[in-house]
Amino acid sequence: MNKNLKTVSSIALLIVIIFLSYKVYESIMHPVRFAQINNARRAAVIANLKDIREIQKYYRQNKGSYANDFTSLLAFAEEGKIPIVRIVPDPKDTTNTRSIADTIGFVSVKDSLFGRREQFDLKKLPIVPYSNNVQFELQADTLERSGVKVYVFEAKTLNTNFLMGKGMEAYKQDIINLNNKLEQLNRYPGLKVGSLTEVTTDGNWE
Repeated sequence: MNKNLKTVSSIALLIVIIFLSYKVYESIMHPVRFAQINNARRAAVIANLKDIREIQKYYRQNKGSYANDFTSLLAFAEEGKIPIVRIVPDPKDTTNTRSIADTIGFVSVKDSLFGRREQFDLKKLPIVPYSNNVQFELQADTLERSGVKVYVFEAKTLNTNFLMGKGMEAYKQDIINLNNKLEQLNRYPGLKVGSLTEVTTDGNWE
């Protein structure tokens, strides 16, 4: 009887040791896995925001202001043209020290920016990666600086849009903690490029 009791106790102790070891392992690996997921998803979202910024730059050069919605922005990407310029010597310069920009043709904004990307779909650009078809928020406005009107834009999305969802239930508290930390620092709890209150086209990850 005592021998059987010792055997049962040994098995129970082994189970407890395995369980505690698993809990310790999980306590170490859980934040590591969340960081990996967060970094991968942030990278995909940032890639879209950078593309939006690039189109906005050309839109601003062509239209004089930034696009206030994706309908206008994507239409410009499809139809807008960028001059192809080459630098050549100025024929009027006898000293051969000056050069001029010679426009030799035009290429669409879409082809110029994304022509070398295989399977690139411009229509998917407004959609936040890993979200349930949530669109980035896009706005444009003007600010006055020293009596001068300055054009600005902002594209953004909340962390919850690309971190919450199917398969992320185990990380709900991690996402809440991340957002709380950012809000305590008076930082936007998500990713954005540009600003409606500052003259900048930087991303908040830069």
